[in-house]
Order: sequence, then structure tokens, then C-alpha cells
Amino acid sequence: MTPEESAAPGRIVLLTTSHRVAPGLLSWPAWQTLHSADRVLCADDAHPQLPYLREAGITVEHTAADAQDLVDDCAGGRTLVVIPSGEGDQRFTDSLARLAGSGRVQMPDLELLPGSYDLPGARLLDLVQVMDKIRRECPWSSQQTHKGLAKYGIEEAYELVEAIEEGDRAELREELGDVLLQVVFHARIAQEATGEEGDESFSIDDVAATIVEKLIHRHPHVFGDATAETPEDVKAHWLRTKAIEKQRDSVTEGVPLGQPALALAAKLTSRVRTADLDVPLPTGAGVGYQLLALAAAAEAEGTDPEAALRAAARAYRDAILTAEGVQA
Repeated sequence: MTPEESAAPGRIVLLTTSHRVAPGLLSWPAWQTLHSADRVLCADDAHPQLPYLREAGITVEHTAADAQDLVDDCAGGRTLVVIPSGEGDQRFTDSLARLAGSGRVQMPDLELLPGSYDLPGARLLDLVQVMDKIRRECPWSSQQTHKGLAKYGIEEAYELVEAIEEGDRAELREELGDVLLQVVFHARIAQEATGEEGDESFSIDDVAATIVEKLIHRHPHVFGDATAETPEDVKAHWLRTKAIEKQRDSVTEGVPLGQPALALAAKLTSRVRTADLDVPLPTGAGVGYQLLALAAAAEAEGTDPEAALRAAARAYRDAILTAEGVQA
């Protein structure tokens, strides 16, 4: 080895992997680096990647990484790969940073190489795992039922709507998470169904599969040969496909009667109008009939009466606060 070669600083590669990707599924640059490295080190002898690396003929040394020793070992242009194993590797990277900052050591090239990447939606796997653990070990969560959780679903949905109307992005992100939790929680409970009283178990994967199939089927202009140039075309596709799927005996089927009254009125009048039925609005002296007529008129002109009244009520709330001298 020439003096120039022995003086070459070498390279330390920190190879990171995602626990949300199956072990052994590494990027091609990661495999190339592993095969060409002079040493591969991992402090955790139970690291999930190790069996696959050894099967690929890569020798992995089970040793805690000492920053100074590895820097010295890189001399001569050698490449060392360190596979993180937890908190200890944070201390290792910190010690490397201190060595580099001291100015007293000729540092090798330091490289962070992602061996596997999270795909979009990967953190949902974490949510499923956390929910599983909570369901098993939390005294409160382990006793919950679909009926017991129903009120929380309603509350979280209203809080989500409020965050949207307030235009608060941070609050919107949090409330979307709370609604998502309700979905995962119910799916986890459903997974435990014993089959009694006709109940069938299903998992969060079944829930996801059902909505994926529905979305694909109801978007033939995206996943099929149909065409849709306008939002109105899309809505027509959706309604036709939905009608074929449901095969309802009445346009009122599937309309939840427990929803807010204005939303219920708008949904019923929308179903009647879409089906081109001639069903006059009932008349009466009570304010309910007047509200029904207003809701029908609003829906016919494309206005959500529930949202419109809520916006008006919020404006009234702000006026009250102003009159009281309180900042809205």
C-alpha cells in the first residue's frame, strides 16, 4: 500500500432500514455497499435484517461501535457499514460528530444510506400495532364495544367539522387522527367477534379492502374505460354505480334518521330530486314544515342547509361575544 493509499480517510456508512418494510427488502445501493464493505457491524444480534444478510453471504460483526476505533479502522480507504440497533447508535453518531468537531482527527467520509424506505401510509401500520397493544393491555380500551364507542365517533366527527370551518390546519390534522382512531378501534373490536348472534369477525385490512374495491368500482372513469369530463359526470357515474350495487326498494334506504335534522331534510329531498320522483313536501302550520321547505330549497340550489345554518350561528356567536366585550 502506498503512503497515499494508507492516508486515505475511508468511509463510514450508517445503513438505516424501516421496520415497516419486510426485512431483507433492501435497495440496490444498500446491497452493493454491503457486499463491497470491508466490515459490517451491528450491536444488536437480534436485528431482523441479520438472517437475510447472512443468507446473502455478508459477514456481520456483533459489536458495539466505538467511534474512534472505527475512524482508525477506516484508514487506507476502507469502508465500514454500521447497521443501527437503537439508542446506542445515537450515542455513536453523537461521538462521531464530536470527533469531527474537534478538528484533531482526519475524519472518514460519513454517509447516511437508507436501505429501505417508508411508502405513503406506512405509519398506519404503527397505528394498527399501537391499537392492538392498547386493546390487549389497557383496562378501559379492552372493555369497549361498538355501541359504547358510538358517541365518540359522533363527537369526533363534529370536532373535525369545526376544525375545517375554523380553518385551523393543526387542529384539522389532530381531529383527522381522532376520527381515524375510531375506525381502527372499531375494526380491532370487530376482529375479536366470536360468531355468536350472527356476528362475523373482520379486520382493519378487510375494512380497507372494502373501501378500495368500492372506490375502484365507483370510479370507472379513473380505473376503467368510462369517461368523465366534469364533476357532474363523475357524480352521475357514482349514482348509477351505487344504485346498481344497492338495489334499494326505496330512495330512503340508507338515509340515517339520527343525523341532524337539516342534514336529514336535505338528504331526503336530494334523493327525491335525483330519482326524479314527484313527492310534494308536506304542509303544516308548525315551524318544522317551514324549516323542511327551507332545507329543500337550499339543497335544490346547491347549498348545504346544515353548513349554512351553522355558519350563521357562528356569526351570531361572534356578535354575542362582541356585545359582551369578549374577543372571538
